[in-house]
Amino acid sequence: MGNPITFQKNILIKNPLTRDFLADAFYPENIEKLPLVVFAHGYKGYKDWGAWDLMAEKFAEAGFFFVKFNFSHNGTTVEQPKDFGDLEAFGHNNFSKEMSDYDEVLNYFEKHPNVDPEKIAIIGHSRGGGISVIKAFEDERIKLLISLAGVSNFKYRFPNQQRFEDWKTSGVMYSENKRTHQQMPHYFQFFEDFEQNEERFTIQYAAQHFEKPFLIIQGTDDDAVKDKEAFLLNEWCKTSELVLIENANHTFGAKEPWAQTELPPELNKATSEMIAFLKAHL
Repeated sequence: MGNPITFQKNILIKNPLTRDFLADAFYPENIEKLPLVVFAHGYKGYKDWGAWDLMAEKFAEAGFFFVKFNFSHNGTTVEQPKDFGDLEAFGHNNFSKEMSDYDEVLNYFEKHPNVDPEKIAIIGHSRGGGISVIKAFEDERIKLLISLAGVSNFKYRFPNQQRFEDWKTSGVMYSENKRTHQQMPHYFQFFEDFEQNEERFTIQYAAQHFEKPFLIIQGTDDDAVKDKEAFLLNEWCKTSELVLIENANHTFGAKEPWAQTELPPELNKATSEMIAFLKAHL
């Protein structure tokens, strides 16, 4: 039997540049100086989505201090971490805010008595994969990077032509959440923030200049982020490894809610690949 696992849910993280948000920590008890692994969710995602708790448990059982968090402007609130209770905040999200939030998570947990601050890795899913590539490139504390169905380009996800002009004119564009049927706003400041920082937020540049170990995991049946994006990331980065999970969709078989007590097979395989990579390089 291994060490019991400690679960700390809804830890308050303060960010004076954005706003307060929540994080969870999963780690084996009675072990000091554990490698820190931080997980960033994707677009319309949040830390409690689907099977992320089960994934976190598996990392903790493998000997890691695993943290997952809500970006401050992902639409959830401190009072409602599992619901999109603040669509106004969602509309005011941008990549600069996400980078700032990522920084505060690392600042908070690298000081934890059970964490080895010399062994820090980050994982990003979907859009969180893209922001994680940039964060790992910029931040010397981060020793290792994993992209889980991660995007390779932010710019081409913005609307173009008439849709873009309509967005610019009206100042807001809506996207339906297929699960909750909420109309989720995007204010035009999202594009303006990207445009003002385009060089910084070009994933290709970060990947091409990245020199740390980098694992790219991609499902072959992903309709949201095509496997071409994983091949591009792997082509750009000279230190990367690519693992394809056959028949896996964008969430590797997980969905919200996830009522089962085991990970879906595809996410279980992806998690095993991530753990093996971390143990080999961290």
